[in-house]
Amino acid sequence: MTLGEVLAQAAMSLPGVQQLREGDRVEWSAGGRPFATLAGGGAEFRLQPLIARAALGTPDTATSSRGPEWIAFRPPEIDRYAADRATSWLASAHRHATSPRS
Repeated sequence: MTLGEVLAQAAMSLPGVQQLREGDRVEWSAGGRPFATLAGGGAEFRLQPLIARAALGTPDTATSSRGPEWIAFRPPEIDRYAADRATSWLASAHRHATSPRS
């Protein structure tokens, strides 16, 4: 399974998600707020600041050029741990995007 397949499957279970595809780039948003992207074999997630800082302590993550709430995730392979992190971060990013406080 690819990272794109993992995220596409997980996004189907989230309410109110819009998906925009431009070439090989996919962006997921909710309520007009982008919360995750996929391009070039890597993904980026917009997380709450505390969660983003914690996520940066896990393998295959880096800061994103999108801003301090965004993390980049580029695992060399999609094992069950990478898939679990990706789906968890996607769900967390969705909650953040749909929260009235964000």
